[in-house]
Amino acid sequence: MSASVSSHRAIERLIARYAELVDDGDFAGIGELLADARFLGSGGAVTGGEAIERMLRDTVIVHADGTPRTHHAVSNMSVDVDEQAGTAAARSYVTVLQALPGLPLQPVAAGRYHDRFARRGGRWCFVERRVEIRLVGDVSHHLRRTSGP
Repeated sequence: MSASVSSHRAIERLIARYAELVDDGDFAGIGELLADARFLGSGGAVTGGEAIERMLRDTVIVHADGTPRTHHAVSNMSVDVDEQAGTAAARSYVTVLQALPGLPLQPVAAGRYHDRFARRGGRWCFVERRVEIRLVGDVSHHLRRTSGP
């Protein structure tokens, strides 16, 4: 496998891991994943793992099962890697689905992720995640205040 293909796969796994962690309600895990990154959403910019974890805990509603009862579906992913510079950028769509007892499965938000990555110590990591939500449904069971999922 070429370095570029390997890098693309590693970056795709980071993007997928973020979605898994959000849906599991593992905000500490997201803090680790974005430890050295900047997160930009509708609530402004937040930098560093601890601040990102705190922002998610303050914003995302966690239900009795310990999760937000969401499913973040990421699609239309495009990854551009500069192997020499050790940098990469990715664009993808995100659709957030939610279901609860008494709340049927429904999309609650849709938009785009714009991500930047750097290779540090031989591993790819997030440098920036910009969340651009374009469509918003009923987020009253998902967010305490308006912010990117």
